[in-house]
Order: sequence, then C-alpha cells, then structure tokens
Amino acid sequence: MQEEHRENFFTELLKFILLAVVIVVPVRLWVAQPFIVSGASMEPTFDSGQYLIIDELTYHFAEPERGDVIIFRYPRNPSEFFIKRVIGLPGETVEVTPGSVAVVKQEGITETFIEPYLVNRGNVGTVTMALGPDEYFVMGDNRPNSSDSRSWGAVPRQNIIGRALMRLLPPSSIAFLPGNFSFTTPTSSATVPPNGQQ
Repeated sequence: MQEEHRENFFTELLKFILLAVVIVVPVRLWVAQPFIVSGASMEPTFDSGQYLIIDELTYHFAEPERGDVIIFRYPRNPSEFFIKRVIGLPGETVEVTPGSVAVVKQEGITETFIEPYLVNRGNVGTVTMALGPDEYFVMGDNRPNSSDSRSWGAVPRQNIIGRALMRLLPPSSIAFLPGNFSFTTPTSSATVPPNGQQ
C-alpha cells in the first residue's frame, strides 16, 4: 500500500511539472519575460538593478508608440539588450539639437514635445535622421549619459522585444507600465509646405 502511495505521488508530481512547463515556457517565450536594468542611461526613470517584466505580446498586435519604454536588441550586437524611450516613429525625421528634440511627421508637421520625465538634459551636437518604414529613433532619459540612436542609428522593428510592463523590484518602486509617457501636447508645431514650396 505504501508503494502505491509513492507511485501516485511521483505520478502527480510528473503531471504538475509537465503542466508547469506547458504553461510557463510559452508565457516566458512569447508573452512576458524578466529584465534587469543595467547602467544609468534611463535615470531617473529607471535605476540600474531594477527588475522589470517585459510585455512581449502587445507589439504582435500593435506598433510601438512615441513615449513607450521599450527593450530591444542592440542593432550593432543583437546579443545585447537595451532599454530606451521611443522618440521617432517610422517615416518621420528626427531633429536633435543641443537644446531640443523635434520630429517632422509624414504629413509635414514639425513638433517639439514637452518631456517632463527628463532631469539630466543635454544633447551632444546636432543630429538629423530620416527614419525608414520600419525604423524607430530611441533615446535614454539620461540624455548626457545615454548611448542611443543619436550615436548608432535607428532601431529596426524586428529588433524590438517588447515594452516595460511592470517594475517589481525594489518593492518601493513597484509600478505598472513604468515610465511610459503619452506625447499629446507639443510645445510648437508648424506646417512645412510639400516639396519645399513657399
């Protein structure tokens, strides 16, 4: 009788393990995965060592939006993962100067946005970049100390893994969609005539 109980225990344990694998592995591969922030490029929004859960599902049904905090494979070394904020969208032209960041939208409107999440401001030099149909311009929130699209170019859509869904550690900083910001109010806008006409 004792032997039968032991066999039942191992059978149930095996079932539990198989069920866990069937549930956990797909979630881990296609829905969400952990990510630990490394470096100071996103301070003060994210500090080095913070533990995040990455939403890998949303971008299968929707495109990244301006203001999203995304995790992606570094274009120059796809084995490395970076965390940055989306600034420019496909088809736009991003204009970075020492004092501001503006985007020229596909319809020819130039907009400079308020960025209240920035504490350490400052851009080195001037950068103008036209984005292709599947390219994104990203920047770190710690502008003077961020390696981003200003120095190594746009992020291809295929490199984007997902967005920051939750910040779990440290407990004092727990948040849902941490750092995401909606660019709804530009500081200025002007229509640019097509083909450079006045």
